[in-house]
Amino acid sequence: MGTIFHLDIVSAEESIYSGPAEFMAAPAQMGEVGIYPRHTPMLTRIKSGIVRIKAPLKDEESVYVSGGMLEVQPDVVTILADTAVRGADLDEAKALEAKKAAEEAMRDRKSDLDYARAQAELVEAAAQLAAIAKLRKRGH
Repeated sequence: MGTIFHLDIVSAEESIYSGPAEFMAAPAQMGEVGIYPRHTPMLTRIKSGIVRIKAPLKDEESVYVSGGMLEVQPDVVTILADTAVRGADLDEAKALEAKKAAEEAMRDRKSDLDYARAQAELVEAAAQLAAIAKLRKRGH
């Protein structure tokens, strides 16, 4: 098991990826981390962004995550994401609509809770749009 490790990316809704990987990069709280086989064990929070996966004999895959936890063991890496969406499944129109709705909710707030919820939705939509732009730039 020296040249690959097992990678699982799961959210509350579903398992997005489960299989072998030669390399993966994730948006950790303090900056992007790259993981190769037999990486030193670690546990860290991840922020919204793109997880890049290089599986054996396949093109690089991308998964959008909106926060969660990354656990690294020598032969197993697990991402427990708040939300996870395959890069190819990100919907720019839907993200733009969510951003617009969040901005309107922030303007028309009825309480601090409504404002905080709208602000969180705005941050999520902006992160998705940034991820879409990054994937488009890479040609995915």
